[in-house]
Amino acid sequence: MRYVKSSVGLVVVLSLLGCKTAKTYQWGVHDANRPQPVVVTPGKENHLPPSDAIVLFDGTDLSAWQGGQWKVENGYMEVVPDAGSIQTKQAFGSCQLHIEWATPEVVVGQGQGRGNSGVFLMGRYEVQILDSFENPVYPDGQAAAIYGQNPPLVNVSRAPGQWQAYDIIFKRPVFSDKGKLIAPATVTVLHNGALVQNHWVIEGITYHKERATYEPHGDKEPISLQDHGNPMRFRNIWIRPLND
Repeated sequence: MRYVKSSVGLVVVLSLLGCKTAKTYQWGVHDANRPQPVVVTPGKENHLPPSDAIVLFDGTDLSAWQGGQWKVENGYMEVVPDAGSIQTKQAFGSCQLHIEWATPEVVVGQGQGRGNSGVFLMGRYEVQILDSFENPVYPDGQAAAIYGQNPPLVNVSRAPGQWQAYDIIFKRPVFSDKGKLIAPATVTVLHNGALVQNHWVIEGITYHKERATYEPHGDKEPISLQDHGNPMRFRNIWIRPLND
């Protein structure tokens, strides 16, 4: 590796097996003229939204959502079974998403029938929600799995009825004007503060018992929460749209 100065900044020239690639930089190292990051005020606690977040649910109403008629009480929303899934009125692409959820305290059912829901990024790519506390189920279908694709690195599920949290970093897929996939989506997930999905390259749209494949769609799509027939609860949902 050798380093060469140029008029546009530092050019790094890499030589590997006779092949050379060059990268140019807009800013020099420690360049004082480089723009400062925008100042954002953090939430008073780590789970609360920073000042640049869009609050999707603050415990009072479902004004940011449409679809199934879920109920709101005591600072949370609750799935009304068979009412249908809900989705955000606003569309999002790449984002940081925080969401807290709780499975029913009284356990009913087993496997996938126990505390089941899901977060569907762009309405297509599912981070599974499930009561996975002492509830054996196929690994790519348990809590914090990318459903049907990748199990979580660890199972950090809390007991039924306790509040849990996902912090999701999602980068949307990119398609050409003709609908060809240029770059797949990626996702990083923290479940209750533990890293469980480490920049996983999403293989495509979530299907049940089928391999995921991509289909072209818009740059921004709503986020949806699934009604799977269980009275799941959600609170403190906020999102920070990210530039691609």
